Amino acid sequence: MPEVLINGSAGRLEGRYNQSAEENAPIALLLHPHPQHGGTMNNKVVYTLFHSFVRRGFSALRFNFRGVGRSQGQFDRGEGELADAASALDWLQANNPNAKACWVGGFSFGAWIGMQLLMRRPEIASFVSVAPPANMFDFSFLAPCPSSGLIIQGDQDQVVPLEPMQKLVDKLSRQRDIKVDYRIIKGADHFFQSQLEELGSTVEDYIANAKPKRATGR
Repeated sequence: MPEVLINGSAGRLEGRYNQSAEENAPIALLLHPHPQHGGTMNNKVVYTLFHSFVRRGFSALRFNFRGVGRSQGQFDRGEGELADAASALDWLQANNPNAKACWVGGFSFGAWIGMQLLMRRPEIASFVSVAPPANMFDFSFLAPCPSSGLIIQGDQDQVVPLEPMQKLVDKLSRQRDIKVDYRIIKGADHFFQSQLEELGSTVEDYIANAKPKRATGR
């Protein structure tokens, strides 16, 4: 898996990239969980998301936020991490200028960052958010959510209870022309430790049947 270095606002960002063999393949950016709680681009959920998109023919990029692994800088409470995600998306688009569509995916903290990026970059056609921390972070910026997407949670999630997640899904689902596919994986905890295969197949099924809008320039 080719290692890449991306210029970010706080220095170099370390990433792993897979270039699709398909011409004008869609692109996907995958974001990892909280850097201060051991989150890295090699997290098993992020790794599963990454390979789900690769198997569906995407050119996919996962990377370490600032201060993680070989990425320079230090944790910045989400503001800097959002800037990192924007820099990574810039790099991904520069290397795939004719991509058919652009997606963002994230796990936990990475899902929160991904949804913020979605609001700022109209070219993002769809999203996959795994266990977004609806009880810990403010998602009120999704007003309205600009794209349809997939939210996945385990019914045994010990970090994000089902109730605040359901409230978030209900809020997004009330918006016109937006469809949020909410899937609950039975027996899965926050980290999907024994359900990674089911998580991957759920994501691939959604990607295969989704019809996102075509990518556009910035």
